[in-house]
Amino acid sequence: MTTILCLSGSLRKDSSTSAFLKTLVDQMQDAAAFRFAEIGHLPHYNADLGIPGDVGAFKDAIERADGLLIVTPEYNYSVPGVLKNAIDWASRPAYLSVFKEKPVFIVTVSGGALGGVRAQAHLKYIMNGMLADVFVNQEVVVPHAPKKVENGRFTDMDVLDFARSAVSEFIAAIKVKDAA
Repeated sequence: MTTILCLSGSLRKDSSTSAFLKTLVDQMQDAAAFRFAEIGHLPHYNADLGIPGDVGAFKDAIERADGLLIVTPEYNYSVPGVLKNAIDWASRPAYLSVFKEKPVFIVTVSGGALGGVRAQAHLKYIMNGMLADVFVNQEVVVPHAPKKVENGRFTDMDVLDFARSAVSEFIAAIKVKDAA
């Protein structure tokens, strides 16, 4: 079965980002084996530290995954620092990191009307710089997300249906690539 590593760009326990990710994954359990990587415990990136144990485990999880599903909020028109920090750790060695040719699907979430489109553009730029295989599809953006969460679950079925269809295409593309 295809293994997808999921990253939430939000540390908040009750974030709309994590609610969206968990609800989406719950609806797609038959499509792939979904795993979650926690990124909040990683130290601030500092090459002088070598590869701390938590960083090594994070990089190993990316390496073992067939693809990544990143769902992130938009902070100040870009990606949250905690997500960028995790990416910076996993991006070494440059151009030969665990991201090289790794299929990546990006979803952005926002409390505003644009759904995090600026963060999505920035994250795609970052991932392309590490030679990741960013999945080309209609962008999945989730506007007004906090208003669409009840009891820790994302409730907008139209957005979930659209995202589920797009992530299903992503998983199918991984399977075709792996079969080749």
